[in-house]
Amino acid sequence: MQGRQLASKWAKTKALLSHPRIAPHIPPTRMYNAENLKSMLKTHGMVVIKPVRGGGGHGVIKVSAEGGGYSYTQHMKTHRFSSFAALGRALDSKRNGRKYLIQKGIWLATVGGRPIDYRVKYVKEGGRWKYRSMVGRVARPGLFVTNLCQGGTMLTAAQGISRSFSKSMVKSKKREMRKLTELSTHVLTSRFPGLSQFGYDYGIDKNGKIWIFEVNTRPQ
Repeated sequence: MQGRQLASKWAKTKALLSHPRIAPHIPPTRMYNAENLKSMLKTHGMVVIKPVRGGGGHGVIKVSAEGGGYSYTQHMKTHRFSSFAALGRALDSKRNGRKYLIQKGIWLATVGGRPIDYRVKYVKEGGRWKYRSMVGRVARPGLFVTNLCQGGTMLTAAQGISRSFSKSMVKSKKREMRKLTELSTHVLTSRFPGLSQFGYDYGIDKNGKIWIFEVNTRPQ
């Protein structure tokens, strides 16, 4: 059963931010415009911009402010700019009129120096919600996106957590992701009835904090 879909990342983010238990796990997020980009770079130093609609890591760009200049990285290429205006013009040509979000960049825990994040699939079958899978995705060397369609490597969640932290943290981190998954599903299905499958993208930062990067309603 396909069920309903909800493509807008912004609509889902706003719904989750309305819940006091979930909101602290969502990286600060704003709609893309030059003013928001400038202030978020000033506050966070590194941000990620991504299309409001779309998946598979396509169109995701890392943007940094460093040493008085700016840069953006997409795939394995980094482009540097001496002024914010020049950066803005380059990003505008990349966006090509599409709506984008800006999200605070999170320094993820790594496996062998490569960032890892997690995909949790949660689906409704026969009227009941169940976990389909919980896996770690390690970025291809040189990339910051972990998507398998872009060369990422899949591990079990337990392997990912034990390799990037320790075996002793596996149980508690998996429990926390499950709790956030169930709470977020309750919020999203109350706000958008008819959704029946979710793919949650989680990151665990270097300090062990869990972040929800996005929620897909047509998970691959």
